[in-house]
Amino acid sequence: MNEQQQNPAVKSPWKRRFVILFVVTVVLPAMVLIWLVQRFAGDVAVDYDSPAEHFKYGSTGGEHEMGFPYWIWRALPQVCPQYLPGKGYQSLGMVFEKNADGSDRDVPVGTSRRRYQGIDRVFVNCAVCHTSTVRTAADQPPTIVLGMPAATFNMKGFEEFFFRCAADPKFAKEFILPEIERQGGQLDLLDRYVVYPVAIAIMRDRVLALAGRFDWVFKQHQWGPGRVDTFNSAKVIFNFPMAHLDPAEFDAPADFPSLWRQRQRKQPHEMQLHWDGNNTTVEERNKSAAFGTGTTPPTIDLARIRRVEDWILDVTPPAFSQFFPIDPALAASGAPIYKAYCAACHGASGSDFGGELVGQVTPLAEIGTDRRRLDSYTYTLAVNQATLYAGYPWRFTHFRKTYGYANMPLDGLWLRAPYLHNGSVPSLRDLLEPATARPKTFYRGNDVYDPVKVGFVSDQAEVSGKSFFLLDTAVPGNGNGGHEGKAYGTELSPAEKSALVEFLKTF
Repeated sequence: MNEQQQNPAVKSPWKRRFVILFVVTVVLPAMVLIWLVQRFAGDVAVDYDSPAEHFKYGSTGGEHEMGFPYWIWRALPQVCPQYLPGKGYQSLGMVFEKNADGSDRDVPVGTSRRRYQGIDRVFVNCAVCHTSTVRTAADQPPTIVLGMPAATFNMKGFEEFFFRCAADPKFAKEFILPEIERQGGQLDLLDRYVVYPVAIAIMRDRVLALAGRFDWVFKQHQWGPGRVDTFNSAKVIFNFPMAHLDPAEFDAPADFPSLWRQRQRKQPHEMQLHWDGNNTTVEERNKSAAFGTGTTPPTIDLARIRRVEDWILDVTPPAFSQFFPIDPALAASGAPIYKAYCAACHGASGSDFGGELVGQVTPLAEIGTDRRRLDSYTYTLAVNQATLYAGYPWRFTHFRKTYGYANMPLDGLWLRAPYLHNGSVPSLRDLLEPATARPKTFYRGNDVYDPVKVGFVSDQAEVSGKSFFLLDTAVPGNGNGGHEGKAYGTELSPAEKSALVEFLKTF
C-alpha cells in the first residue's frame, strides 16, 4: 500500500494544486478586479453644508470632462512660472481664502473638487467669475464678496497659462512628479508609476488639442481682468469655422455680471437676461453659463447646480455703508434726480426693480454703446444653442438674437465697476460725463475702492509689484461711447451729478 492509502490524513497533492490554481486564477483576479473597481469606478464630488461654501467650492460637473488632476493643478505654477504674471494663481486675480494658520487655502474660490476615475480632479465653478475682493485702502486687508463680478480674475490669462504650459517640454512626469513630491503630495506606488504619468500625458494631449481649437484666443486683443469674450468661446465649442467668421464678431469682451437677487429677475415677470437680453429664463441662462465651467449635456451636475440656483435667488449684495459713509442729505437730494433720469430703465432702487423699461432691450441706435458684444452673438449661434440638451427635458428654447442691450437693475451697483457692458468706464462719476470727457485709458484689476467716484482705483499702473491692465478705449471692443446726452444725465450740473452719485451709493 502507498503512503496515502496507508494514511488517509495525507491530502492528495492534486487537490492542493487545484486549490492553489483556483486561488491564483479565480480568487486573486476577482479580488484585484473588485479593488480596481473600488479604486477607479467612483464618482464622488466634495460637498458642503453651507450654501455659500457650496457656491464657492461646489461642483457643477465640469471635472468629468475638463477636470485637472489635483496634484498637477497644484504643481503647474511652479513647473511653468514663466507663463504667469507673478506668483501662482493669485497673479491671475484668483481669490484665495486663508487657513487658520494664515496660509492660503490649497485651491482658490471658484474651484471645485471631485474624485472621478480613481483620481482627485479640480476645475472652476460659477464663483470663479462671480466673486472678488474689496479693500477700503491699499494697506487694508481684502474683503471677499460673493456674487459680485470677478473684477480681478484674468480668464484669458488663465486659459493661456495652461495652453502655453502644456506645450512646454517641462510638462512631463520628469518635472511634474518631483514638484508634487516637493509640495507634499504623497502619491502611492500606483499613482506615482502608473496613474499620474498617464494623467500627465492625457492632460497634455487634451490641453494641446483645445489650444489648437482656441487658437483664435491668442489672436484677439487682451481682455484684461474682469472680462470675457463669452460667445466667441461658444462658437469654438460648436465647431464654427473661426478663421472664416466676420472680423466684426471678434474682440467682443464683456464684464462678468453680478448674481444677486435673481428671484426678482423672474418675478413678477421674466426680464431679458445677459447683456444683450438674449434669454428670458434664469434656469437656461444658468445652464448656459455652466458650459463655461467645463460641463457638457451628459456630465452636468443638475442637483448641485440647483443648489447654486436656489442660493442666488435671494442672496443680496453688501451695502456701501458697511465700508464707507454716505452723506444722507446729499443722497436725499439725489433721489428725485435718479427718479427723473434713471428709474424707468433701472428700477426704483437697488432692491425695488419696478420700472416700465427694466429688463427690456434698448435698441443699439438709441443707447449707442460699443456694438462688438452685440454683433458677436449672431442668429446662427442662437440657432445652434437651441440644439443644446436636445432629447433632454430642459432643452434650450429661449435664446434669441436681439438688436440692443438690456436695461439692468442696479442692485449692488457700487461693486459692479467698471461700467457699461464692456467695462470701459471706470466709475459712476465718469459715466455721468459725455464720452469725450471720459477717461481714454485707465487701469483695471485693482481691488482698492474709490468711494468718491464710486469705482475701483484706476489711475495706478502698479502697486507693490503687482501690475494692472491698461484698458485702451481705442482698441476694438473697448469703446466707451453711448449712454450719454440729456436723457442719460450727462448734461446735469456738477452739483446734480454729485447728488445722483451719492444716492446711487445706497443701492
